[in-house]
Amino acid sequence: MTRLLDARNLRAAYRTPDGRLVRAVDDVTLHVEEGEVLGVAGESGSGKSTLGAVLSLNVRAPLEVESGELDVEGKRQDFGASARIPRTWRGSVVSLLPQGAMNSISPTMRVRELCFDVIRAHDRRARYGESMDRVRERITDLGLPPRVLDAYPHQLSGGMKQRVVTVISTLLNPRLLIADEPTSALDVSSQRALMDMLKEMLSAGIMGGVIFITHDLPVLRAVSDRIAVMYAGKVVEVADAADLAERPRHPYSAALLASVLVPEPRYRTLRVTGIPGSPPSLADPPSGCRFHPRCELVMAQCRTQTPPVVGTELRHSACFWAAEHPGEPVPVGSATRTSTPAPASEPAPDPAGSTR
Repeated sequence: MTRLLDARNLRAAYRTPDGRLVRAVDDVTLHVEEGEVLGVAGESGSGKSTLGAVLSLNVRAPLEVESGELDVEGKRQDFGASARIPRTWRGSVVSLLPQGAMNSISPTMRVRELCFDVIRAHDRRARYGESMDRVRERITDLGLPPRVLDAYPHQLSGGMKQRVVTVISTLLNPRLLIADEPTSALDVSSQRALMDMLKEMLSAGIMGGVIFITHDLPVLRAVSDRIAVMYAGKVVEVADAADLAERPRHPYSAALLASVLVPEPRYRTLRVTGIPGSPPSLADPPSGCRFHPRCELVMAQCRTQTPPVVGTELRHSACFWAAEHPGEPVPVGSATRTSTPAPASEPAPDPAGSTR
């Protein structure tokens, strides 16, 4: 397969009012093949959306990219204090499909004007009629009526706004689309329409690849070819979507899977468990493996040493247990300290296993 995206050693942090940097993406390396959907999962605060902002070149204060390299089809972007992001990359080379639809589009413009502005910003020779033909096609693909073009955002429901943002984000046929929680405001039928449209655009070569960020693991399993699991700013496991769902090799991945109710017959008899405790503060993360305070398989070295990366580029996990049990999945029911309640001072674990 042809390599579409190579991201190497990305580090990004938020600058606090007192000048400190809180690193939310810590030495992340990943890739996307041509025609592939890479899913990214993890709890709130894991760094998923921050990674999406970096990869889509939508970095704004207080977020700062400290270092790293990004290659999209051989076009390289080096990050750092003096890096300048080429404006022409945004929308055509990489594009962001954001989660917050209501905050992503101007309330003073009709949908047709919003769409034409995007096309015209990248092609001054674009003709209005031809542009509207493309917009109508995308609108129809997502199950929206043509009358939406004449509506203002406040006249649309939350789900319709999200679909309009999807149309705008894909109008320029980006080589790589970063979809950040795109299905969170949609009903089940609209989720399916969105996922089907993305797959059709990939199959037709309209887009080169997708990074799909979501808290909904069943959706991620359905839409992704591979999944990268993040915890406290780091990628802790990467695997084929089906393999990760059946044979997780990192205790955190297993805990995420065990905390989500999956509407499939073979999973209905399994007990859904939350992940005790809460994610660590990125301002002062634990030493060693960052998941060790919540992990039932913790060993002495987990508390003090950085875990090794075990496996291949396509299938690996950063875990001492995985290093001692090569190729073995995490034992069912052994992912978290299910017998130890979270301290009273910490937030209660999310029973739905939120990975947002």
